[in-house]
Amino acid sequence: MKFTVTRSAISGTVEIPGSKSHSIRSFIFASLASGKSIIRKPLLSDDTDSAIKACELFGAKVTKDMDTYTIEGFAGKPKVPDNIIDVGNSGTTLRIALSTAALVDGYTVFTGDSQIRSRPIGPVIDALNNLGAQAFTTKNNAKAPAVVKGPAKGGFTKLDGLSSQFLTSILVNAPLFENDTEIEMTRLNEIPYVDITTWWLDKLGIQYKNDNYKKFYIKGKQKYEAFDMTIPADFSSATFFIVLAAISGGTIKLKNLDMTDPQGDKRVVQLAKDMGCKVDISDEFIVVTGGKLKGISIDMNDIPDALPALSVAGCFAEGETKLYNVIQARYKETDRIKVMCQELKKMGADIEELEDGLIIRQSKLTGCAVHGHHDHRIVMSLTLAGLCSDGQTIIDTAESASVTFPNFYDLIKNCGGSITKE
Repeated sequence: MKFTVTRSAISGTVEIPGSKSHSIRSFIFASLASGKSIIRKPLLSDDTDSAIKACELFGAKVTKDMDTYTIEGFAGKPKVPDNIIDVGNSGTTLRIALSTAALVDGYTVFTGDSQIRSRPIGPVIDALNNLGAQAFTTKNNAKAPAVVKGPAKGGFTKLDGLSSQFLTSILVNAPLFENDTEIEMTRLNEIPYVDITTWWLDKLGIQYKNDNYKKFYIKGKQKYEAFDMTIPADFSSATFFIVLAAISGGTIKLKNLDMTDPQGDKRVVQLAKDMGCKVDISDEFIVVTGGKLKGISIDMNDIPDALPALSVAGCFAEGETKLYNVIQARYKETDRIKVMCQELKKMGADIEELEDGLIIRQSKLTGCAVHGHHDHRIVMSLTLAGLCSDGQTIIDTAESASVTFPNFYDLIKNCGGSITKE
């Protein structure tokens, strides 16, 4: 599918869908629990569908009524799956479920699409082996396909937190291991995503200790109880509309966002302000109005998913914008540092790669044909660029937006965006 976009006058009200990070965690916690959990207003997307399918293969019973899921868990005892678990494009599902498989007394086989099969999982594989499971990748390359045999026992492991999901995987499942678990981090990126996980552990009454993000201790032989939860809205999705308001000079009212939530991408609200936007925050809305933008330097380590959209914002900001300390952006669905540099250059951007980020200077963008690289955040970010550029911009692989934001196209239209799909 292709999106075709042209310069548009932007304004409107946008209801942001549920957080992907919270939704996938909620499905897995509910599956690990005993009893029936109720999950209201989760994100409904390709990635969350992948998570549900994985939970069902482990033995969870899932029913859906409109925007509410009821999940009857398997009480910490997942069954040997009847089939290979194909996570599609969902890295979060794969990485967390690898440790769920370490609770199974038998073998679990994982695969995913071509992007998943190129993304690293070695640190989780190594940790599971250290904790008493048997885990390996079929090509011995630290990438899916992977095989895990439990049960893991617990114990001590070092862990490389190139991606925070490696730590989340162990934190979610280790309370159900037979013995206590101690994790020593050799590095840890994306700390707010760990905070989302520990927010859930706190809510569900799990005993653990976080020693300044350097070491984690998790008590074994614990249990998860069923819960009833409404999923907070997704700041990672809201980022696209915050940036659209910023670069278009329009006003967008964002509904459902909770600034007290642990999601790291809420920081984009303040960054918009720092770059020159007018931002009003109330209980019901966050209202962003674009202004004369100025370039700033941003340490992106906590907010890697915002890199594609903020690189577009940099093109419209006076002076220079520097996005740095985000090496992990090279290991997402694509190498997002390289890809955003490549595609924005086609539109005339003055942009250059750093090893760990990008430098962007104010540029006059002109529409052209760009490649979405089958990456939802690349597709949506290039759409924003096209909506504020001269001429027509055509973005291919636009179907990828449905991975995390199926109604992105409709919401852009509702804000006055001149966008068609074919």
